[in-house]
Parts: sequence; structure tokens; C-alpha cells
Amino acid sequence: MINKPIKRSNLRIMLGKAYYRTMRYKEWYFGEKKYAHRRSDLLLSNVVFEHKTPLYRSLKNVDMWLQDNKVINLKFGAKALNGVVIEPGEFFSYWKLLGKPTYSKGYVDGMVLHYGKVKTGVGGGLCQLSNLIYWMTLHTPLTVTERHRHSYDVFPDSKRSQPFGSGATCVYNYRDLQIVNNTNKAYQLIVKIEGDHLYGEWRSMNKPIEHYEVYEKHHEITHETWGGYARHNQIFRRVRGPNDEVLEESFLIENHALMMYQPFIESK
Repeated sequence: MINKPIKRSNLRIMLGKAYYRTMRYKEWYFGEKKYAHRRSDLLLSNVVFEHKTPLYRSLKNVDMWLQDNKVINLKFGAKALNGVVIEPGEFFSYWKLLGKPTYSKGYVDGMVLHYGKVKTGVGGGLCQLSNLIYWMTLHTPLTVTERHRHSYDVFPDSKRSQPFGSGATCVYNYRDLQIVNNTNKAYQLIVKIEGDHLYGEWRSMNKPIEHYEVYEKHHEITHETWGGYARHNQIFRRVRGPNDEVLEESFLIENHALMMYQPFIESK
């Protein structure tokens, strides 16, 4: 069950952001984590996993210029993260590497989801980059230590190729995506724009022996007592060996999101 959303005042939201941003800065600069920062133009030898997502989608009531601006923002974001190397024991922090999106850095207004509503904001659309990195990481031995789910399911599935809830929302800087390298090998992130797609890779010096299968269970839509609809599921992962044998199967995450569209479509 999901409770009816609480409408907070602008002052409450502003003070909350200031507090959580301050706590994040404290963690970054005074905490004990060792954060990855080195980038290399020299590619590590082997692709561990690769994936791409379309830059443009058919979204009802969303102006095309917002998607054009999203592509501009993704180009800046990909440039800032491309080539970063995570050494053993290091943490990847999406926002620490990316920095705050500002007009002075070239970022433009794009689509931002704010409490279930579509708005515009500088750097809008960068969630597509964090979504891609999160999905790729689930197919590697790297460990996700911080990920935030989307609280609202704003648009109906449109040519979805991944399970619902398999992304990672991002809000500077307190809703971060953090990944730790608990292996004994370095990993390198490659992200770039290729044609009409955002493309990414995780690379390593060693050829991967295992491969991963990420899938959902218990997907359902519920009608909440206060009148709204909610969507739920659980994401699991199988680790398979060189002969496709199952080595491990584990629960990853649970998703609950308020639906902002009509969940049932009548058949014609």
C-alpha cells in the first residue's frame, strides 16, 4: 500500500534540500570513502557489459524541445563521466564526478519530474544517464551501495526493454548513485552519444567469465484506498557461469510507484 502523497510547502522543500545537500557534502569531503576520480582515454581491454537507450521517445503532452535539450544535457554529462576508472576499493559517485549542472557549464533547461509533475529545470534529462549506468552495473561484479527509485510512474510503457523500476533517479546531490568496486580488478565506464542513442559500457582488463540475468517478479497494479493507483514489483538477478549454469540467484530491489496515468486500457 502507498499512502496518499503529502503536499509540502515550498519552504519545507527548500529547507529539506539544503539540509540533505549539506550532509552529502560532508560525506564527500570528510567521510572515509575513497572516491574514483581518474579518467583514462586508454580503453581497458574487455567489454563486461554494454547497453544503449533511445534519446527520443513518444511522450504524450511533452514538447519535443525538452527532449532536444535533454540530449544537450546528456552530451555534457557523458563527457564528464566518460573514461572514469574505478580501482579496487574505490567508490563511484554519480554527482561527485558530474558536479552540479549549471547554465555556466552549458547545461540547458530540460524535463524534470517534480512530485509527479513534469517541469523544466537546468540539467533536466540526466536521469537517463544514471538509469543507464545503474542497469549496466547490475550486469557486472560491481556493487551498488546507493540507488533511489522513482516515486512516480509518470508515463505508460513505450517500447520498454527493461523491467519496470530498473532505473535510478538522481537529484543533485542528495539522491546519488554510488557504486563500490569490491573486486581485485579495475573497471572503466564508457558513456557517449551514438546516433540517436545513449550508449554505455563497463570495461575491464579481464575477460568476463560470468554473465548476469536481471528480471522482475510479482509485478502488480493496485488501486489504493484513497483513490490512486500504484505499481509494484521486485527485481532479481541470476549469476550464470561459463556453461550457463546458475551460480547464484538473489533479490536486488523492490519498487513502489504512484501511477500518473490511467492504468487500464479498454480493448477495441
